[in-house]
Amino acid sequence: MESVQGVSLLLLILSVSLLASPTVEGGKILVFPVDGSHWVNMNLMIQDLHARGHEVTVVRTSTSWYIKESAPHYRSITITLQEAISIEEQDFFVTFLVKMLEIQKAGASPIAFMKFWWEMLTSLSDIHKQASLVGVEILENKTLLQSLRDTQFDVVLIDPGLPVGVVVAHELKLPTVFNVRWITSGEGHFVVAPSPTSYVPTSGHAASDRMTFVERVKNILHYLLNIYIDRFIVCPHYDQLVDKYFGPDVDFYHLLQGTDIWLMRVDFVFEFPRPTMPNVVYIGGFQCKPSEPLSSELEEFVQSSGEHGFILMSLGTLVKGLPIEITSEIAAAFAQIPQKVIWRHVGDPPKNLGNNTLLVKWLPQNDLLGHPKARAFVAHGGTNGVYESIYHGVPIIGMPLLFDQFENILRLEARGAAKSVDASTLTSQNFLETIQEVLHNPSYRDNMKRLSSLHRDTPMHPLDTAIYWIEFVMRHKGASHLRTESYKMPWYAYHSVDVICFFLASMLMLIAAVVGTIRFLCFRLCRRRKSKQE
Repeated sequence: MESVQGVSLLLLILSVSLLASPTVEGGKILVFPVDGSHWVNMNLMIQDLHARGHEVTVVRTSTSWYIKESAPHYRSITITLQEAISIEEQDFFVTFLVKMLEIQKAGASPIAFMKFWWEMLTSLSDIHKQASLVGVEILENKTLLQSLRDTQFDVVLIDPGLPVGVVVAHELKLPTVFNVRWITSGEGHFVVAPSPTSYVPTSGHAASDRMTFVERVKNILHYLLNIYIDRFIVCPHYDQLVDKYFGPDVDFYHLLQGTDIWLMRVDFVFEFPRPTMPNVVYIGGFQCKPSEPLSSELEEFVQSSGEHGFILMSLGTLVKGLPIEITSEIAAAFAQIPQKVIWRHVGDPPKNLGNNTLLVKWLPQNDLLGHPKARAFVAHGGTNGVYESIYHGVPIIGMPLLFDQFENILRLEARGAAKSVDASTLTSQNFLETIQEVLHNPSYRDNMKRLSSLHRDTPMHPLDTAIYWIEFVMRHKGASHLRTESYKMPWYAYHSVDVICFFLASMLMLIAAVVGTIRFLCFRLCRRRKSKQE
């Protein structure tokens, strides 16, 4: 009898919870992703949306190398461009990295440095020019545009690293959700939230939130540089697109700032504290999950490490490999440690490779990091790898190569959970010393375990949080009540410059009136005294 009552009570609780929880019937979601490592986490979000009964349509280009045309969890719209977007070419980042390492290693002249910067900015401009042409192809194709309207999408999910999706969403009059960390001007917070440069590190400046005077000067300079690049290198391509199809009354930057929900791939366990806004939702580490068993071959190799455990090395999805002179130094250092090494490596095998090192073209990174014998992770500092390492509590030996990787590793170093090595000056000796310090100093693992505990201690998994807010926007046709309209204010009004000037002018007028009155009274008093004396 008690068991029957227990089952009845359980069914009642389940029914009430299902009725109480907000749901949305299978909706239709249009997705504008970015290729490469960005697609890895966007794809996870799409898979979960599909599992919840939503119909997902992904806009891709014909040259995409990660975003496949056919998949069981989405249908695709393929846009053909005359020229491929540079970041969709697998050799783009390799070429870029080689040039950067050459400049760093040789201590290049100012002329060579300026030439590199010019090439980089030209490439950045070309990337966004090609991305804007995706919008042209869609808006000019009346059949496709009508098909998009007829589909009656509920929301547009966008990675604003290439933000052409906001233009199409505006044309379709649909609410938008950003899956974001990086945007046209750098880190996403700088577009949507107050960002005091006195303690908020600017994109491209590897500094903590406790900056010295010199660091704050550099921070301002980086901020101004980012503004310049955004306004004069990136945005003009989208401004032309918006002006052509919507006229001068629509501002592209306002479309960016006016998105309904920002799903920010950030966790303040990792990120430095900073101001935020009500429509910013934090989903840092949403791709993390418990590890699964390894294949028999990998498990056998891992178990052969005995009590020493193993080290994992991966440089992410963008860079296929380092120059042979660097990989040979790395291999020589690995050969001198008792730990086994699993190294994701593409290309010619490095020289000095030890018997303890296994080279693989692909590896189950999450499952290896979650293995109890994992001792350290040699990583470039990409966001996905950083959060997986935090989730599993594995300290990092950082080898930042490009973009935000330097800032990511610095954040972990500031928390005592990582130690970095400069790839341009790497030798087998200094790399070996870094490995030994991270392995033998227990503070690195202890600090990373503490971060792992904080990261996991949340009421809801970050992926569930992301899905909830996407469905929230679908249910309510947007989230305008969470969005400030301050971005539409002119800069002098936003910073209250006009109000300050008004108060200053009023104060000066008041002082002038008081001084004038006093002078007038003094003048009258003097005249009276003179008249009496006469």
